[in-house]
Amino acid sequence: MQTTWKPHEAHRTLTAQSDLPDSVFAFPNQRKEPLTDASHVRNAVARFDQVIDVSDDDRALAFANIEKAAKYYNVDLSETSWRELGVHPQHHRKESAAKGVATKRERGELKKAAAKGAATRKREREERDD
Repeated sequence: MQTTWKPHEAHRTLTAQSDLPDSVFAFPNQRKEPLTDASHVRNAVARFDQVIDVSDDDRALAFANIEKAAKYYNVDLSETSWRELGVHPQHHRKESAAKGVATKRERGELKKAAAKGAATRKREREERDD
């Protein structure tokens, strides 16, 4: 499988996903799962089966791109085929997420969860910048 992934080192200065070239994504046609560093490669592996509305050929290309990025960023990849990453997309993911938000809102936990997420993102940014 011919890969399309190419390293893109300027990702830290970008402000939006739309600033990234197609060659940075595991799924370049859908612009899903950016592979800009080791953390994003691991995330793409973990979320591979959550990508919906893609063909088997798209998944094969995405896995080849993930393999290439994993090698570049020294990420150990135990899987040898995209089929080992899962093929059961979560079609009702948006509904489930909305239900989770509604539950947190009812319990009064929504602001706490949002603050915790913001603190985590801030800490990760600071760690990267050090």
